[in-house]
Amino acid sequence: MQIAILGCGWLGFPLAKKLIETDYKVKGSTTSESKLEVLKANKIEPFLIELSENKITGNIFEFLNNSEILIIDIPPGLRKTTETSVGKVFVNKIKTLLPFIENSTIEKVIFVSSTSVYGDSISIPTVTEENELHPDTESGKQLVEVEHLFRKNRNFETTIIRFGGLIGEDRNAIKMLTRKTNVANPEAPINLIHQVDCIGIICEMLKQNCWQETFNAVTPNHQTRKEYYTQKAITLNLPKPEFSENEPSIGKIVSSEKLEKVLGYRFKNLKLD
Repeated sequence: MQIAILGCGWLGFPLAKKLIETDYKVKGSTTSESKLEVLKANKIEPFLIELSENKITGNIFEFLNNSEILIIDIPPGLRKTTETSVGKVFVNKIKTLLPFIENSTIEKVIFVSSTSVYGDSISIPTVTEENELHPDTESGKQLVEVEHLFRKNRNFETTIIRFGGLIGEDRNAIKMLTRKTNVANPEAPINLIHQVDCIGIICEMLKQNCWQETFNAVTPNHQTRKEYYTQKAITLNLPKPEFSENEPSIGKIVSSEKLEKVLGYRFKNLKLD
């Protein structure tokens, strides 16, 4: 079986390598010409593809051709923007992409979303896939719209996976928090997931042919932000962040109970090392 991965970045690249180990054929896209040889060297058929609001640069036809499954792992990239300043850039990019998927051999799609679709202002202590979505950020708002576009499309089957904060050997938020003072929400629970579990979950979804579902994917380790990041700073020998105790902490637990029950998945990195 052949899979196309749109976005062979921090997650997509190691995912592609893992799928090849399990006998899938993989096409992978990048927006960096210098990475084409890296993909090829790892037995990933490389494509230079870039989405914009009204066109796609690169051979999207050949990229999708002969693949049955498409994994979309491209971030909205809207963290520091507002709707008034940029418009619905990410939504429009996906709208541009959809007709190409519809007219290709793709039968099934995995769309990588984020728990930012729930927002931080939601007042309940634990959220599941059944809860209403109240995104606070522009990125979260556009992800909600994109999820809806995929969910209502009847030309292919889609499973949506909402990852929590992504961490790995080379990626942890403590590196941004170190030396900072007055860090907010010390008692809020963490909702993180390690790269190894992101890959493991997607592989399990493919193995079990689990489609037309929406899953939260967050490691069931919900220490407080203060506990986790203080310990992580000590472990990495970094200056500890100083948390503000002046305001009540705002946060919620994102539950992955559905994922564990439906897929029978057991998280591999519970300590979030």
